[in-house]
Amino acid sequence: MNLILWRHAEAEDHAASDLARQLTPRGRKQAQGIAKWLKVRIDDDALLLASPATRTIQTVEAFGDRYRVVDELAPGARAQAVLAAAGWPDGIAETVVVIGHQPTLGHVAALLMTGVEAEWSIKKSGIWWFQSRSRNGDGQTVLRAVMNPDLL
Repeated sequence: MNLILWRHAEAEDHAASDLARQLTPRGRKQAQGIAKWLKVRIDDDALLLASPATRTIQTVEAFGDRYRVVDELAPGARAQAVLAAAGWPDGIAETVVVIGHQPTLGHVAALLMTGVEAEWSIKKSGIWWFQSRSRNGDGQTVLRAVMNPDLL
């Protein structure tokens, strides 16, 4: 299974509610750049799961309109809720892209890399790509890629 954590792009600081915050023009550009980078690297049957926040939906829409909104990925979600939504490590699909928030995605990345949740930061519109595999009967987590919009 491939699990790709994609933090939403830059969003406005204030709105009627936290869930209503929209991407800034810079954020739209960030999302488009990462979506373009990702499209050529993942299969068409990848499953995209987005938080119900407007900024995550606008981020994933740069990729296309094939996504599901998952309430369990809302701001403040627990790392285990993200992993459960994606079906990690076996997967509900071969490739699952989770579009979400900090600090949750940083907690997930730390948990996958070290076995312990920690305060790791994922840059706005950045992705961390993990793969689960089995070697000699042992489950392993592999970090396949980290990409940030300023590297494009």
